Amino acid sequence: MDKLYIVIPAYNEEENIEAVINDWYPVVEKVGGESRLVIINDGSKDNTYEIMMKIKEEKGLTMFQPMTKENGGHGATILFGYHYAIEQGADYIFQTDSDGQTLPEEFWQFWEEREQYDMLIGHRSKREDGSSRVFVTKTLKFVIKFCFGVTVTDANTPFRVMKVSTLKEYIGLIPKDYNLSNVIISVIYAKKNLKVKYIPITFRQRQGGVNSINIRKICAIGKQAIKDFKVIGKTI
Repeated sequence: MDKLYIVIPAYNEEENIEAVINDWYPVVEKVGGESRLVIINDGSKDNTYEIMMKIKEEKGLTMFQPMTKENGGHGATILFGYHYAIEQGADYIFQTDSDGQTLPEEFWQFWEEREQYDMLIGHRSKREDGSSRVFVTKTLKFVIKFCFGVTVTDANTPFRVMKVSTLKEYIGLIPKDYNLSNVIISVIYAKKNLKVKYIPITFRQRQGGVNSINIRKICAIGKQAIKDFKVIGKTI
């Protein structure tokens, strides 16, 4: 039986975290075996981690693994989760976010096709998260083409199933604590001509709480990304 680890980073998500657990825990239950739901608290300043621990204890969620770490950002936190899943012997990793924008019922098509691909990524074709985010995705696609010479449909989607045997070969190419880890994974897989499939998914508005990323931060991340891409491009 394949072992699935669902990796979800969480930062200041006390308004969403219970719903996220309720959404995704049934998935690992259905997959069964030694599968785990791994939610990683990224140094939240609110009660995210305390709520996670309370829910695990009160509901007896044996397949739920709450974790906590110092704040390092989204990319560093998912990398932490990927390395943990690899160390625990996962066969597949599914990554999504803790803001309630993705739908668990759309996971199963990905799972059914997992053996045929190194990675399956959600293409956010139905987006409700605002025009500025759509603009960022389109701009990122252009920058990736310019810096790496590959076309990536939706590089940063937080909805992806990855075969661990493949990820283990290439995760070492990602700089430690890198902020755009999922983007670089998408680029590496494109550069290496690995088997990747994009499947359309629904992408809702954030279901609660406040988005920690604003236009100012996006611009700063974008400027740094171009510098980083030039360096990383020499290694992949």
